[in-house]
Amino acid sequence: MRVSGAARLSVIVPFHNVERYFQACLESLVAQTRPVDEILLIDDGSTDDSRGIAERYARANPAMRVVPGANRGAAGARNAGLGLATGDLIAFADADDWLEPNMYERMVDLLQHQNLDIALCNGRYHYEGREPDRPIYTDAPLAGPMRGKDWLAHKIENRSFLHMVWMHLYRRSFLDAHRMRFTEGLMHEDVTWTTRALLLAERVAYLDEPLYAYRRQPRQFSPQQKDERLARVIETAMADARMLEEMADAETDARAARAVRWQLVDGGLSVFHKVRQLSSAALRSSRMKEIGQAGYYALLWRNAQDARQKRKVLSRRIRSWFQ
Repeated sequence: MRVSGAARLSVIVPFHNVERYFQACLESLVAQTRPVDEILLIDDGSTDDSRGIAERYARANPAMRVVPGANRGAAGARNAGLGLATGDLIAFADADDWLEPNMYERMVDLLQHQNLDIALCNGRYHYEGREPDRPIYTDAPLAGPMRGKDWLAHKIENRSFLHMVWMHLYRRSFLDAHRMRFTEGLMHEDVTWTTRALLLAERVAYLDEPLYAYRRQPRQFSPQQKDERLARVIETAMADARMLEEMADAETDARAARAVRWQLVDGGLSVFHKVRQLSSAALRSSRMKEIGQAGYYALLWRNAQDARQKRKVLSRRIRSWFQ
């Protein structure tokens, strides 16, 4: 158990229509060997029994609080949680995943003893029996503590960095000092958050233990849903690329800036694969025109970090002339 006067821990859990999996997540939070002082369950406009499950658990667990809300997306729900959290330490969890019982005991201990801005850990992909679970990070762990930008650059250079906010534990004073908030209205809101947080953090350390279970679910979408979803992915990739470029411009450390620019182009090139997946030829043509008019090719070109990336950008540009 924690000693009196120890730092308070808040965990923010957005949820939207996850009744099938929500109980496992909540059970894992209640079962933590280092009790969580505050669990904020942010309802992101659920229409199934997720809200009812959250309220039943909250009635039995004083640390839990259910926060109603409209469907703003995970970024908006997390921001709502950040505005309400009272803890000295902040963590995030997704409502369809679960945590190992000692996750926060290990993470809080690491952060406190190493005096970190961010504690990092490994996780595992869970395929619900379709295939064996496997670690999320498989490369050799880094020594720490170190600057966040050095950890980020090393992971990007190893082509192994993943934008998963729930494998991080944050010191609240660090988040407040830099006014950290998620960008709302976009998919994959972790991308710019994790990049910016690591660029700003003076001290991070990594624990190579799979303490978080990330549920990989097969999903079925109608052709219309696929088109709508892919269109949003394209918009997100373009917006993320511009935000990452701004971060790289502001970054004075040449190694970290190069890494962020490489990440920008690598992720940005995925837009063209997404366009090819659109079912409507008219929509594909419209999206390619939009990409060209938005100056996206120029953005990728000026951030490309090697000949391979430049060839890819040039190839996509030439193809667009014949579509």
